[in-house]
Amino acid sequence: MDTTNDPVFPKGDQASPDYFTGTAWIKVLMDDSIISIGNVVFEPRARNNWHTHEGGQILIATAGVGYYQEKGEPIRLLHKGDVIKIMPGVEHWHGATPGSEFTHIAITTKTKNGAVNWLHKVTDAEYNSY
Repeated sequence: MDTTNDPVFPKGDQASPDYFTGTAWIKVLMDDSIISIGNVVFEPRARNNWHTHEGGQILIATAGVGYYQEKGEPIRLLHKGDVIKIMPGVEHWHGATPGSEFTHIAITTKTKNGAVNWLHKVTDAEYNSY
């Protein structure tokens, strides 16, 4: 049996609709007082809200095609193998394109204030601006 294209990690738990538009799943791979690492799978068109990380974040694209956008910048297209370093406090969002699922590993540094500061939803106009 060929398992070449099987996902490395299971989908995990469905992400909260309070912080995601569309359907996404999060599998926590590691979580301690310093760092959180999660595998996130987005269905086509799914994305998270605008948010910041006081300690910064690294995204590693592992499957599909995704979007990444920082406030005031154009949307960037992400493919398997792309790595994004998000500096502390930068407002951003990420998710899948309309025609593809998207999976990434998110590595987030925790601070005394936690790992993420959730903001407002990404509007359809913002999402469709690519």
